[in-house]
Amino acid sequence: MEKSKKVFELFKKDSILFISGILAVISCFFVKPDSSYFSYINFRVLAILFSLMLVVSAYMRIGTFDYFTNKLLGIIHSEKNISLFLVILSFFMSMLFTNDVTLVTLIPFALNVLKAFKDRKRTMYTLILMTVSANLGSMLTPIGNPQNLYLYTEYHITLLDFIKLMLPYSVVSLILLIISVIMLNKSDKTVDTALTEEVEAPKLLPLLVYTALFVVCLLTVSNKLSYIIMLGVVAAVVLVFDRKSFVNIDYGLLFTFIFFFVLIGNLGRIDIIHDALSRVIEKNVTLTAVLASQFISNVPAAMLLSAFTQKGPSLLIGTNLGGLGTLIASMASLITYKFYNKEKKEGEHYLLSFTVINILFLVILLILYFGLSA
Repeated sequence: MEKSKKVFELFKKDSILFISGILAVISCFFVKPDSSYFSYINFRVLAILFSLMLVVSAYMRIGTFDYFTNKLLGIIHSEKNISLFLVILSFFMSMLFTNDVTLVTLIPFALNVLKAFKDRKRTMYTLILMTVSANLGSMLTPIGNPQNLYLYTEYHITLLDFIKLMLPYSVVSLILLIISVIMLNKSDKTVDTALTEEVEAPKLLPLLVYTALFVVCLLTVSNKLSYIIMLGVVAAVVLVFDRKSFVNIDYGLLFTFIFFFVLIGNLGRIDIIHDALSRVIEKNVTLTAVLASQFISNVPAAMLLSAFTQKGPSLLIGTNLGGLGTLIASMASLITYKFYNKEKKEGEHYLLSFTVINILFLVILLILYFGLSA
């Protein structure tokens, strides 16, 4: 009985990890394991995630987030304004640093800042809107997310055409995000300046070293440096400076990504799913991409559907809007969920709120799409 209780507690604490693992195993019965399984796993994404989490962990251990949280709260005392700042920062940062890098970097900081207001519900809404913001902000540039870079290259879309195509959706998204923050923070809270006493600044040498490692990660994100070199450099330097930083990494998140890679790879090799997508995409490329993204995530959806259509711009819109909806529609959304669930242990409420907010954004942007297509 005691053992069952422990298993249930573990499941409740990290349900997405367990569910993704079970689904990945089930999919293996439909697609016999072979050498192709290795091609499912995006080792570059895993290496970047691991390295960023390691750098963030090292930053936290020297009090970097506590220090900057203190400084931010000394300037902005209102929960509404801080939420607005974090959501807008996520939006624009994701255009240059990708949605997953933005969330891995900002979510721990956001949790630290919002802790001062002791408002669990508002914290949850802010994190959800930051996730939506990162997913929508990233759609404006070819380097904002992996599917954009792939489609931009695959269909030889010019940079100007790319931005012109996605700009209306980006502008409307930003307006919707600002309205959402204001609506969800009607009863605005403030933090008394007296609560924000001085916090000791992090030591300069490790701060500079970890910042340099963060730059190394960004160079890899922008394809200027091999992910293998990045992984070796980051791991070696942190091992020398503070090996305890390795303890605070969310290894469950990495395994969650691996399980989803296996599941998605197998789904693409199941004939009935493959054939269904071939038939459906002929009717409407954008809607097919949105629908496929809900089940296999928008990056694999972009790669899979590109084999069946020459309508690159329609596929680009569909896979970007398709990042809204379910938790796995954009794999970056899992990052926020894992951080929040680990911190708050209220995953069920988060999932419901996340899904409702995402669907509302998706419906509005799809209405915009039909209006522009008419």
